[in-house]
Amino acid sequence: MRFIRGFPSTMMDDYPLNVHAIIRHAALYFGENEVVSRDVDGNIVRLTYRNVYDRVQRMSYVLENELSIGPGDRVGALGVNTHRYYELYYAVSGIGAVFVEMNFRLSPVEIVHVANHSRVKVLFIDAPLLAQFKGIIPQFGHIEKVVVMGKTNGSFELGELRVYDYEDLIRSGDKYDFPFIDERSACCACYTSGTTGMPKGVYYSHRSFVLHTMAIHQVFSMSPSDSLLQLVPLYHVNGWGMPFAATMVGAKLVFPGIWSTNDPKPIIDLMINEKITRSNGVPSVWISILNYLRTMDPKPHFNMKVVSGGSEPPVAMMRGLSEFGIEVIHAYGSTETSPLTHIYVIKPKVLSKMRNDEYWSHRAKQGLPIFPMEHKVINEYGHDVPWDGKTPGELLERGPWAIREYFNDKRTFDSFYGEGFNIWWKSGNAVVIDEDGYMKIVDRLKDLIKSGGEWVSSVDMENYLMAHPVVYEATVIGVPHPRWGERPLAFVVLKPEYKDKNKDALRKELLDHLSSRFVKWQLPEILFVESIPKTSTGKFDKKVLREQYKDYFGKEKE
Repeated sequence: MRFIRGFPSTMMDDYPLNVHAIIRHAALYFGENEVVSRDVDGNIVRLTYRNVYDRVQRMSYVLENELSIGPGDRVGALGVNTHRYYELYYAVSGIGAVFVEMNFRLSPVEIVHVANHSRVKVLFIDAPLLAQFKGIIPQFGHIEKVVVMGKTNGSFELGELRVYDYEDLIRSGDKYDFPFIDERSACCACYTSGTTGMPKGVYYSHRSFVLHTMAIHQVFSMSPSDSLLQLVPLYHVNGWGMPFAATMVGAKLVFPGIWSTNDPKPIIDLMINEKITRSNGVPSVWISILNYLRTMDPKPHFNMKVVSGGSEPPVAMMRGLSEFGIEVIHAYGSTETSPLTHIYVIKPKVLSKMRNDEYWSHRAKQGLPIFPMEHKVINEYGHDVPWDGKTPGELLERGPWAIREYFNDKRTFDSFYGEGFNIWWKSGNAVVIDEDGYMKIVDRLKDLIKSGGEWVSSVDMENYLMAHPVVYEATVIGVPHPRWGERPLAFVVLKPEYKDKNKDALRKELLDHLSSRFVKWQLPEILFVESIPKTSTGKFDKKVLREQYKDYFGKEKE
């Protein structure tokens, strides 16, 4: 790959892209628009962008003058989606420090690793999480101070650490004159989950963050008249960048606080009461919302567009939500790419040649790259695979908001391809590209099932299982088999009304259903379970299942 330097431009190319400029812009030009937060105590807090910017300035002042945080220092947070967590993105990065998004659903050992690996000096934590984490916070080797967000119902001590109250600090703060910050400086950091070994650190620059935020509007446009319900946790890759894209154009922001997929009523209430038009979430979230909506009488109707990511959205889910006026847009990305790199959009020539029965399955594809991100798909020999929709290869990505290395991690060496400007991040995903350029993930390379020398896609099998009316959730893994190498094993959670039905009859019904799409040797063994373990970001945790059932066929067949 060549790099040349041409004739100098006359533009302000050195003008830095800074994260805090997003909230300043919103306060100046959309200052009266709302930021609504369901606080950790369940109460609704109503602010405006003008209020939020004032609070951000005050917290930046306190961070620098009271908490002794300076450029390059790391500030961590354990919390849920509220206005306070959102404010910290701007307040911390605005003084040149780094905001470390700490996933509180990781194991205690992993959380301690994240805190120590990133050298977190000050920790912000939601009050309801104090009891859960007070035992491990003293293990944070570089921690100096702790700030509690929300009411603690009395004083709280944490050994020798100085403990502050967030709102007291806001009140004690003052106006802050934000500096220009080198846009290549890190603004925030996220640690990968579900990887082999400890989580890996990804440090986003101001430049990458702002460019990613602007690019979202290419394919998921918002305006001041929209209202975004931010369901993706803010600790999960910056909430997919959606709240900052909404802020950039002055759209109303709604944060849900503490809630559970086991009881989505608070979310439905926000969708109705706050007139939500935009949202985001992983498929398990939307499946829960869809099943709740089906129980309501009268049934509500929305005018919503929502981004679904993390795994391929089941066709049955997309169809079901469309009946309630909720359009699902499939997007793809990763922690290493900020996250958004691909999104589904329909090209007119594709729509014109599409049969009616192909429409929904086509919409489940990961889609097309977002400019200026690039991808390539290579086989095991490093050669590009053909665009034929059937030849799989590993997805490699690069671009202005893609990672070039992990922070202080030896695993960097095995995770990249090429060098210099021609460096590609190796995603570990097996994908195919069709003749129109649409990408579809076949599987994680580690999740592809090789049975009798042939490949089986667990993703396709899962989605077809979930299209059956008796199935609430389903996932498929490959399990070692003494004869076939691996065999697919399917885990199915039935909808409540079918849980007392004859399991042998239901198993036969599901296998007959799969037989219309998969040949006989590909069909899985089916286990009915009460629940499927999930990762900290809501995906099915196949790692846990593979370990638990690694001897399943060995014991059965020997």
